[in-house]
Order: sequence, then C-alpha cells, then structure tokens
Amino acid sequence: MRIPSPSAPSDGDGVSDNTWWRSAVIYQIYIRSFADGNGDGVGDVAGIRARLPYVVDLGVDAIWINPWYPSPMADAGYDVADYRDIEPVFGTLAEAEALIREAHDVGLRVLLDIVPNHTSDQHPWFCAALADGPDSPMRDRYVFRDGRGINGDEPPNDWQSRFGGPAWRRVTSADGTRGQWYLHLFAPEQPDLDWENPEVRADFERTLRFWFDRGVDGFRIDVAHSLIKEAGLPDVGDERWPAARIELDGRLVRPPWHPHPHWDRDDVHDIYRAWRKIADSYQPPRVFVSEAWVDEPARLVRYVRSDEVHTTFNFNYLTSPWTAADLREAIDETLQEHASVGAPATWVLANHDVAREVSRYARAQRRTLEPSLSLLLSSGADFDLGLRRARAAALLTLALPGSAYVYQGQELGLPEVEDLPEEALRDPTWERSGHTDRGRDGCRVPIPWSGGRPDYGFGPAGSTAEPWLPQPRGWAPLSVAAQTGRPGSMLELYRAALRIRRRHPALGDGAMTWLDLPPTVLGFRREPGFACVVNFGPDPITLADVASAWPGHLAARMLLSSEPLSAEAVVPSDAAVWWDSSDRSDPASPE
Repeated sequence: MRIPSPSAPSDGDGVSDNTWWRSAVIYQIYIRSFADGNGDGVGDVAGIRARLPYVVDLGVDAIWINPWYPSPMADAGYDVADYRDIEPVFGTLAEAEALIREAHDVGLRVLLDIVPNHTSDQHPWFCAALADGPDSPMRDRYVFRDGRGINGDEPPNDWQSRFGGPAWRRVTSADGTRGQWYLHLFAPEQPDLDWENPEVRADFERTLRFWFDRGVDGFRIDVAHSLIKEAGLPDVGDERWPAARIELDGRLVRPPWHPHPHWDRDDVHDIYRAWRKIADSYQPPRVFVSEAWVDEPARLVRYVRSDEVHTTFNFNYLTSPWTAADLREAIDETLQEHASVGAPATWVLANHDVAREVSRYARAQRRTLEPSLSLLLSSGADFDLGLRRARAAALLTLALPGSAYVYQGQELGLPEVEDLPEEALRDPTWERSGHTDRGRDGCRVPIPWSGGRPDYGFGPAGSTAEPWLPQPRGWAPLSVAAQTGRPGSMLELYRAALRIRRRHPALGDGAMTWLDLPPTVLGFRREPGFACVVNFGPDPITLADVASAWPGHLAARMLLSSEPLSAEAVVPSDAAVWWDSSDRSDPASPE
C-alpha cells in the first residue's frame, strides 16, 4: 500500500513543499499520554485521531509520534519487537494508516520514531540468538562477546548503561550453563544491534520503505549517534562522555573533543547517507531528524550535511541556563555551525526525556548536560517564575531562524510532576539506579483536556479508567478547555505565536541580526521588519531602548508579548516581545 504525502500550501511564503522542514514547527506526541480513545487508561491511535482538530488549531505543520510498534514496554516502546506493525494497546495497522490519511487531509505531515541502536529482547532475532546458542548466525546481528577473567565471569569491557550499571548481561542456557555476554547501552531488555552486519542494515532499509510507502513523511532517529562501536570494543577508561564542561575564567567551556568507543563514531554517517538516498527516492522526498546528544557543535552538524539527515535536535540550546549570555552563545554556535553545512537549525525546549522547562526555569540556573528530575529536586523552586520564563522562552524559540519542536503539554505550561508515587514509576532508570534516580516519568504524565472529570478528559466520555500515570490534583486550570479563549493563557500565547509565525514573511528559515542592547537583554531583527526582544535582567526596558538599537523603527507595533506591557511599552523582567515595522497587514490578526 502506498499513501501519498500531502502537498500542503506554502501560505504564500514561497517555501517549496520539498523544503517544508526548514521552517516547520512539529508537535511531539508521546502516544501513551496524549489521548485515550478506547477508555483503557493508555493513549492510543484512536485518541490521536480524535484530537487532530486540536493540533490543527494550534497551528503546527506536522506531528512526530513516539514509538507505536509492538513492544513489551520495558522502556516505554523504545524496546521494539516488530518495526512494521502497531502495538495492540495502541491500535491496529489499519488505524495507523487511517491516521496518516486523516492528518494529510488536514494539512499535517506525520513523522514516526525509529529505534535503530537496539531491539527488544523479545524481537524474533534476539529470541533466536538465545535459543540457538553461541553458533547462531542471529548472534552476529547483535553484540555478543565472551567475558573476561576466569571462566569469562567478568564483562567484556567497562562500558556503562545509560540507565545505570554495566552495559553487559550474561546469557544463561536452559541447563544453567553460563555463556556469552551481550551489550545493552540502555536497559538489559534492549540488546544493541551490530551495525557492521549487512543484514541489519538491509532490514532497517526495508522498514523505512514499509512506512514511507504508507505515506509517513519522515522519521526521528533515536540515539542516532550510537550505532557504530569501535572495533575491538576497547574500554572507555577514565574518560567521560558527554565530556563534562570545565570552568575557565568563570565560564563553563568544553574540553577538547576526543573519540569515544561507542558514541559519535565517524562511520555512523555512512548509514545516514544510505538512508537519505532512500528518502530522496520518494516524491515528495521524506525527511529525517536525528537525536544526537553531541555537545560539540562542529561534530553535531556533520549529521546534517546535504547527503545525510535533514535536521538534528539542538540540545545545547535546551540545556542552556536562562541567561542572556548562555543562550546567546548557544544560538551563535548553532547558527554558525549549521550555516557551514547549509542546514537549518532546529530549536527545542522540551521532550519526553528531560524535565519540563517550566520546572527547570523555576530553579537557580546552571548548565547541565541532560536536565533531569533528580537535579531539579536538589534545589527549591518558584513555579510562577518558571512559567514566566517558559512563556518568554516560547517566543524566543519560535522567532529564531529554522524549525522548532513543541512537546505535548508544553503549550499548556505543564510543570514536571515531581512527586509521583514510587509505586507508579515506570522508567527503567528508577530500578537500574537502585531507586536513587526517579527517571523521566514526571514529564510523561497524561495531559489534561478538561477539568470536569478525575482524568481531566484524557479518556473518552464515560471512561472510568485511571490514566497509566497519575495526574496531579489541581491541573484543571491548566487543561485545554480552561485555557482555550482565556486571554493571556499559555495555550493562547502559543496559538497566537504560531499564527504570526505562519503568516509573517520574516519568520521560519532565514537569517537574523543581533541588536545592540544591554548584556542582560537579547534582541534580534529579521527581515522584513520583525524584531524579538527578551529581557533576562531585573530591570525593565522600554521601546525607546529598543528603538535606539533598531534605528528607524520607533513606530513599530507590538505583535505579541509574553507578559502584559505598561502604557509606556515597558518590557518587564523575564519577558519577551515581538515587534513589527513592516507595512503589511497585521500578521497577529486571526486568519
């Protein structure tokens, strides 16, 4: 079956349909927690289909759906047992195909998640590898090795799992005999594939075509930097990766880059060149976005060279503290390095793996390599301040050149749920860390749709099932129903910003120029006639301050602000404002 992709209108901005991804805003759907269509307490395909009008009304260009494949759910679907079907809890393949068609009918493109580093331990390949013993050709598709030490009782090397503990598990035969070890850089239920094996590469290419033929417009590539391992699997030793930043002259700087035996290996790019050829063979061409936690910008943009993936998540921006200096550095580095390969930047504030930005910004600001709940809990929080900063961050992000992602609930201003009961925690990090790291469940709690029921409208009318993760009391004011039409709500701020972004010719892909403003303020202009100003300092700034840095634009009109402005057009602390000085019709007005 081959379902065509949409040929969505370009809204008069002259952007080719084939380059839609350079300016797109993509909405991330964590399927378990978006909407429950059948009343069992778990989000599903039916829930997405029912809520498509909401996504369209928000004003985004595409949706990205986290893994929906058959899975034992050891890691929330990132342990895939079959890449070419749908997990029964989520629905059927026929329902998925219907969703793709319906999304295209309303002008939304659809991206899926692909998980190439590892499979589930219930995947038929791995089951055969265990059942058939050490000589099984299926073991060549994974990373099996003999152990070190007496009787092979020690792991083959010192590699550590991202979820805690050694990255190796030893196989025990049915007769109790201890055998080889297999590699799992994540959970033990997620054995790593050996991407030097041509059968692995060929099968994933078949998977790409399977979904492309069904109309899927692209893929987000999970841990895209991890597929290739150094020959011989040498010890990591005392090196740390991602490399910890070091303090120098009062600033955190990167240490010199050095190769790592299983992250960001040069040979991984050959895989994505082959994938790009497949994507380009379709009309319209399909697209990829990589999840590559690579701290060095010059290394990161190697993934978005013209013959590899199209975009890559910008985690340096996500992990930057809420200060003008840190964010300007992240923005400058990103734009400079992406320009060197002709790729657009991709901006992201949140996703299903990191603590929500409202809660991050509510704390004292410091740079972290991967914002987590365990780090948040070590300091006090001012959630009103966090929400205020998150509102300003939304306008900053959507004004920057390139594409952007919005994680479900981000547009509602949801905070991290920091007090989930221990018995409710599902993230494997909780168990693997010996109950010291609560993991990522706090950003995965089902979102609230309305305030009239205990599940906040997560399930269908009449449903009595409890959501798979408990929702906090007091979320009714944050629900979609409560925020819709309410002036000043986070949801209406996002809707207005996305409406302006779609209509204003200065926004999306392109260039920007910094304005000369005080060091606690970030301001930039984009042509024609657009400026964004964000005040990070304690003192307000005025339109006159902006006009002095933007000559000839004193009569600029305010398009949108994250906080109410005074009659003197004073921009308060932790607020952002969009201005327009063009002579075109008001891009802020409803279409």
